[in-house]
Amino acid sequence: MHFTTRPTLQGTFGTVSSTHWLASQSAMAVLEAGGNAYDAAVAGAFVLHVVEPHLNGPAGEVPILLAPAGGEVRVLCGQGVAPAGATVTHYRGLGLELVPGTGPLAAAVPGAFDAWMLLLRDHGTKPLADVLKYAIGYAEHGHAPVENVGATVESVRQLFETEWTSSAEVYLPGGRAPRPGELLRNPALAATWKRLLAEVAGAGDRVAQIEAAREVWRSGFIAEALVRQAQRPTMDTSGLRHTGTLTAADLAGWSATYEAPATYDWNGWTLCKAGPWSQGPAFLQQLALLPPELPEYGSADYVHLLIEGCKLAMADREAWYGDAAEVPLDELLSADYNAARRDLVGDKASYELRPGSPGGRTPRLSRYARVVATDDPGFDPMGAGEPTVAKPTTSPVPGEPRARAGEPEVRADGATRGDTCHLDVVDRWGNLVAATPSGGWLQSNPVVPELGFPLGTRLQMTWLEEGLPNSLTPGRRPRTTLTPSIALRDGVPVMAFGTPGGDQQDQWQLHFFLAVALRGQVRGGLDLQGAIDAPNWHNDGFPGSFYPRGMRPGSVTVESRMDPGVVEELRRRGHDVTVGDPWSEGRLCAVARDPETGILSAAANPRGMQGYAVGR
Repeated sequence: MHFTTRPTLQGTFGTVSSTHWLASQSAMAVLEAGGNAYDAAVAGAFVLHVVEPHLNGPAGEVPILLAPAGGEVRVLCGQGVAPAGATVTHYRGLGLELVPGTGPLAAAVPGAFDAWMLLLRDHGTKPLADVLKYAIGYAEHGHAPVENVGATVESVRQLFETEWTSSAEVYLPGGRAPRPGELLRNPALAATWKRLLAEVAGAGDRVAQIEAAREVWRSGFIAEALVRQAQRPTMDTSGLRHTGTLTAADLAGWSATYEAPATYDWNGWTLCKAGPWSQGPAFLQQLALLPPELPEYGSADYVHLLIEGCKLAMADREAWYGDAAEVPLDELLSADYNAARRDLVGDKASYELRPGSPGGRTPRLSRYARVVATDDPGFDPMGAGEPTVAKPTTSPVPGEPRARAGEPEVRADGATRGDTCHLDVVDRWGNLVAATPSGGWLQSNPVVPELGFPLGTRLQMTWLEEGLPNSLTPGRRPRTTLTPSIALRDGVPVMAFGTPGGDQQDQWQLHFFLAVALRGQVRGGLDLQGAIDAPNWHNDGFPGSFYPRGMRPGSVTVESRMDPGVVEELRRRGHDVTVGDPWSEGRLCAVARDPETGILSAAANPRGMQGYAVGR
């Protein structure tokens, strides 16, 4: 058994894993107070908005997978659609070839808040006030921020001070970025939630209050403030000031929805994902591409096989996934299709983008899909690829600041990265939930001054070309990288897991899942922590999902803990290998339940020094 950083937690009452210890412990507090996994997840999610504001916010988005005890696995889609005015013609008329990576033009209809409200209404048991009190407390009285909050703010300091001044008021109080060991407060956010609770207090019972809160978000004071912000001219990554397309009608007309998951059966497991409006089916395709017999776990043959399979699945993601056209998912996951695709995997690294032709269809890619990002300032082979950060740089127009894309650039070792969040919960009744909240980052749009949080930027993932599955289309969802997972064993839900990390999410999750599935059981349960801690890797040999897009053919980034002999063999096979820090790949969270014993397990990622699992 390889080295692990901590034990896989085990208990029988409830377990939580998330990307921040305060969210994990807040969710656990709800379980201790008699709440179920869904109550706990909502409480943890709203805490994540406060303590990881550089990674997610209430006006972002969230796909949620839920497996109610004894029920069917469902997807709760908290990904908002493109506003009615967000057309390719409008954006091209502004002289744009890509949707900006920041600013109101990149804002879809906010989706996260409504999804959490639906989860609480339909599956939770607690009143809204009981689950919001943790987030309100940390926003009002402060929390000690992780180092990357301050590092991200420093990376956009000039922009905040000169353009996005409402953001400076929250994140540069007194001209100082947040620092570890000092309390960071967000009084405007606390006031928003307190006003919301006050307005819905007289609405009636628990469900009526939640419904009233949804209406306040869609058409009340929150909606009015969001629309005002969208209509303010805002500096974005194009280097110009633009107004957005979000209107009151867009907000009033959208709600989160339930749908069936995309699934794939593999060796007694059933993997459940959101549909092809997410990149989730790319995980399923990677499983479908595996040969019946796998090479030895962790060997060069094994890593090479997974890298090359990932490239094929991601090429199909580019050609076929999206919400603007029908996706031939049955064919993409079929045995015959993947057997033919598997034959494309040779002994050498592929440097080509090779989408397939499911059902004889001809693949079509954006003209940007083959752009190589070799010298792109927005590309960081060590980074997670999410989110885009706007930073002023020298402008070709004298006296006019220009923003460009790039990751936050200050960390103890000289680099930092964007990312997102993840949260998993399992309770003593056997309810499972996995969620990947993202968007609405502090560096994505200016803070709405009346609310204390910004709009999101998910439309940057769409193409400004007509006729593609992921073309910018009013009323359709931008294809998201967010992709939580639930795994069933012999038809019974047993594990919820996921990770931040943009395009890397379904790479890291596959490696984690196979480490769990292939390496057996440890200490009477799934060795979740060992699978999370195992040396990880990713490749960028396909178009990136975030502005300014671009790909790195042949590239692979590995942790320095990977066997040097494996690295040498990968290079011999033509992979362009970057050796990263020893703990730099993957941000996984996981919880599990053994249906025979009732034993619950949890584990969290040590990378980044903030993810924690709790439970008893």
